[in-house]
Amino acid sequence: MQITAQQIATFLEGKVEGNPDEVVSQLSKIEEGAHGSLSFLSNPKYEHYIYDTDASIVIVNDSLMLYKPVKTTLIRVKNSYTAFTEVLKLYNSLRLERSGRDESIFVHDTAVIGEGGYIGGFSYIDKQVKIGKNVKIYPRVYIGENVTIGDNTTLFPGVTVYYDCIIGKNVIIHSGTVIGSDGFGFAPKEDGTYDKIPQIGNVIIEDNVEVGANTVIDRATLGSTVIHEGAKLDNLIQIAHNVEIGKNTVVAAQTGISGSTKVGEYVVLGGQVGVVGHITIANGSQVQAQSGINKSIKDANKKWGGSPSTPYSSQLRSQVLYSKLPELEKRIAELEKQLKNK
Repeated sequence: MQITAQQIATFLEGKVEGNPDEVVSQLSKIEEGAHGSLSFLSNPKYEHYIYDTDASIVIVNDSLMLYKPVKTTLIRVKNSYTAFTEVLKLYNSLRLERSGRDESIFVHDTAVIGEGGYIGGFSYIDKQVKIGKNVKIYPRVYIGENVTIGDNTTLFPGVTVYYDCIIGKNVIIHSGTVIGSDGFGFAPKEDGTYDKIPQIGNVIIEDNVEVGANTVIDRATLGSTVIHEGAKLDNLIQIAHNVEIGKNTVVAAQTGISGSTKVGEYVVLGGQVGVVGHITIANGSQVQAQSGINKSIKDANKKWGGSPSTPYSSQLRSQVLYSKLPELEKRIAELEKQLKNK
């Protein structure tokens, strides 16, 4: 993609300072700028790069004061960080634009597929599947029987969606993710073996959700495992059967959430958080990375940390005490020695 400074400025409602016909074809960080690239400056600590960057065009704030000439063409906007984000969105949408159907795909006669969109090679779409408009299905995707997928959703290569699952509009599911595999349900028997409990529910993913690569969301035993609107799940996450993730909740990588737990709205779970089953986590909770949640969090909008988790402020105080334990042990030993000698 080649685009001029004036075209970018028009798109961002900004003002060109320099050559309006300057052309760029790639994006870069300002400290790594090369000829033909577009960059941006937002953080003041990177301001010195503006004077020697080789980027052809740099998006800057209106308020930026220059103390010497620059060789790059500038585009001045109200907020350069937000503006560059919009450019990234445009660039990404153009780069990922796909349409039509590749060869070597299987679509069952009973499947209903909306207009537009894309189906990549070696994808398999089973019977009674309903797919909305402008859905992108990249190569090697499997979509099981009776699955519903809403408009403008994207499934990247290697995604697997088991039978009966429902995926909403504007959803993004990254490579290797499995939606609707069996929940971990086994009943112990008298002889020490286990009897598998059939998992006959499904998974519902509502609108505007994004799911990272190699994440697994298990189907419910009965009913549904639900990921509510606007939730964002990172890579390598395990969501067990009958879990419910609230609206606009964010879950970082390697987190595991056990069965039937209800996570509230606007919750933030850091990386490698472990959550036991059959509990609730209140709206607005923030949980530090590597924490273990072993009971319900009932108070909304609180911060938590540690394993087992405690209020975050208490956890910080505990960390200070832990660091002093060797010194305290030494002092206690000295006091004991003094008492013995009396």
